[in-house]
Amino acid sequence: MIRLLPWAGADGKPCYLSTDGTGPLSRLADRIEFAQLGLAGQLLDQAQEALSDPALHASELWLLIAKLTDALRDTLRVAESRGARLTPADTDEDQ
Repeated sequence: MIRLLPWAGADGKPCYLSTDGTGPLSRLADRIEFAQLGLAGQLLDQAQEALSDPALHASELWLLIAKLTDALRDTLRVAESRGARLTPADTDEDQ
């Protein structure tokens, strides 16, 4: 199986791993995905708090948007990777 890893190469291109899903690099990728999704959840909480703060400075808002953009990019990469690893039975809508 070819797995999309949760990080990009130095040139921003996707990194892939040919794996059976049990090796040390696969386990590292799993841990990084877990951390990335956790960070995305924390940033979502921060964004919800920011929406209720009318005194938020533009520079703080810009930093939050930059972090949210990175987190969304990571989250989409995780979703793409996990979706590619689904078996046809996992994606069958009749089940």
